[in-house]
Amino acid sequence: MRILGVNAVFHDPAAALVVDGEIVAAAEEERFSRRKHGKRPVPFSAWEQPAEAAAWCLAEAGISAQDLDAVGYSYDPALVEPGLAGHDGKNECLRTDFARRAPAFLKAALPGLDPATVRFVRHHVAHAASAALAAPFDDCAVLVADGRGESTSYLAGEYRDGKFEEIAEQRLPHSLGLMYEDLTEHLGFARSSDEYKVMALASYGKPRFLDRIAESVHTNGMGFRTGEIDWASFAPAVEPGREPGQVHADLTASVQRCLEDVLLELAAKIHEHTGHTDLAMAGGIALNCVANTRLHAEGPFDRVWVQPAAGDAGTALGAALQLAADFGERGGPMTGADLGRGWTDDQLENALKTANVRYERPDDVAEVVAGALAEDRIVAWFQGRSEFGPRALGHRSLLAHPGHEANLERLNDVKGREQFRPVAPMVLAERADEIFSRGPLPSPYMLFVHDVAPRWRDRIPAVTHVDGTARVQTVDAGEEPLVARMLGAFERRTGVPAVVNTSLNTAGRPMVDSPRDALECFGSAPIDLLALGPFVVRRPCLGGVS
Repeated sequence: MRILGVNAVFHDPAAALVVDGEIVAAAEEERFSRRKHGKRPVPFSAWEQPAEAAAWCLAEAGISAQDLDAVGYSYDPALVEPGLAGHDGKNECLRTDFARRAPAFLKAALPGLDPATVRFVRHHVAHAASAALAAPFDDCAVLVADGRGESTSYLAGEYRDGKFEEIAEQRLPHSLGLMYEDLTEHLGFARSSDEYKVMALASYGKPRFLDRIAESVHTNGMGFRTGEIDWASFAPAVEPGREPGQVHADLTASVQRCLEDVLLELAAKIHEHTGHTDLAMAGGIALNCVANTRLHAEGPFDRVWVQPAAGDAGTALGAALQLAADFGERGGPMTGADLGRGWTDDQLENALKTANVRYERPDDVAEVVAGALAEDRIVAWFQGRSEFGPRALGHRSLLAHPGHEANLERLNDVKGREQFRPVAPMVLAERADEIFSRGPLPSPYMLFVHDVAPRWRDRIPAVTHVDGTARVQTVDAGEEPLVARMLGAFERRTGVPAVVNTSLNTAGRPMVDSPRDALECFGSAPIDLLALGPFVVRRPCLGGVS
């Protein structure tokens, strides 16, 4: 069967296509519209559909909307409880009404679509399916936590033989995600957008407010409670655009530690109830790499797997996978996050010619890039299909030498973002355990933090965070031969088997997706070299172009 999954109701609108149980394509609307997160998460925007992402998914498979057997929409308006605390007040009815009208909106967005094929999938079940049905193991426990779904914020359960069984949920207004969003806003950042900044800031503080926070945020049976917190009683609100101070870092560290403690207790309850050795996770909370590592290192499960598009974008994939499972179609596990758009070499060269830039086609782009990195150049790396999810995983990346501490500030300047933000290492899988520990290895999706071995911290200071950790991406040569060859060539030149890897974008902009996006980013930011497929574009001062 041909099943399209759609996420549209909150933020990060996305589409995914599953054919005969196998994942064919998945993409976020922001990569096409160039609007960060696709839209703001307000009730008034719930009518907007990921029209371009969905159309591309269909085109990638060579089918039209009328060929679809089913469409999964990752929200069920029938489950909304009007007036429930935690909703968007009097405007919540708009979101619910727009969700009910989704079949008509999708028909307008995708000409030829039969609106009768649209099926509503519970939001947190779509999250659960996006993880458990794409995981590298079969039967498993599943934990979903985010801001909110229809009327809940948390779902725990298990999958056996592709079928989901719920064991616990948490009704609103109690929500770990909304609590974290409230803190994000108090710190002057954008809620439902900048929560990763809060996680990074926590490393600079001490959890001296933990006991007080835990009075309001704690487990309660199979769920939890998140009472109202007077953030100003801990630290004053930060004006947007200003960086938080030490007291804000301490508050953030306290909330982060409390979140981790609650998740560990919930995981223990799930394990006791299900007896599974494997745990799959999704929801916005599952993008908290620090919490994920504590679950891996201290929790009861042998393996913890997080779906790389664990936020709301991933519910598009989950809705499609859940319907496929309901129809008796179960495909294999997700083999990579490179599910978005890709271009042929001819298309890339045409883009370069259209842009009227000087370029070259070296014998081996991996060797050229490794040489530039060894010379401390910043490289934009555009290769293969784009990633589904928020992490750059060697397809749309900015690369740099990890051995120069100044490159952290340099890259944050290039991207136009706060200086407390870390950058991550990309490392050859076979070398990772020499340098990194505590987090799971391999770690291909950059969703866990790892402790950097003391003898390596001075060798890779640009990617070693203030707390001695790094958010690692391991690279397997069998799965990513070009990236692995580049890493190997860099190690031959420097003795370091890792490079800095951060997303190819600038602050407030979605990750680069198309060749045009890449050329615009290269032209507007102080990047030394662009590796666009097999082609190389250099700054004129570097010379060497033909």
